[in-house]
Amino acid sequence: MKRKRKARAKDKIEQKLNALGYELPQPPKPAATYISHVRVGDLLFVGGNIGRLNGQPPKYVGKVGDQVTLEQAYEMARHCALNHLAIIKSALGNLDRVKRIVKVLGFVNVAPGFADMPKVVNGESDLLVQLWGSAGEHARAAVGVAAITRNSPVETEIIVQVRR
Repeated sequence: MKRKRKARAKDKIEQKLNALGYELPQPPKPAATYISHVRVGDLLFVGGNIGRLNGQPPKYVGKVGDQVTLEQAYEMARHCALNHLAIIKSALGNLDRVKRIVKVLGFVNVAPGFADMPKVVNGESDLLVQLWGSAGEHARAAVGVAAITRNSPVETEIIVQVRR
């Protein structure tokens, strides 16, 4: 007689994420010649992600301050965070293994004159702080650029410290 395997319980961070109304997407596959993440010692470097969830095209496309509003771009940065979390879980097996968020780097596809890049990238940063509290506070840069892959309004990358 075969024993039924117990479904593995979600980690505490994923439970918090679900309580906020979010589900982890499938980890995105790299779109070019690179890998999604690299671990060096207790640091996990996760490559850039645009706000595509589960392989679907980005919900919004274009330049922030023209075709895309600040609020829509903030939502896309949140989608970037969800992709990062999916990759981190895939790499570590459990989001509770993240000791702290070290750094987020955000690129915002901006129309001329748009200068609120930090408010856009807050879409990722705010979620990380909601999930990890003070361990979710991180160093960050938010940079305005002329173009991003697939005309996405935002792309972010992240570095996290892993529990040993």
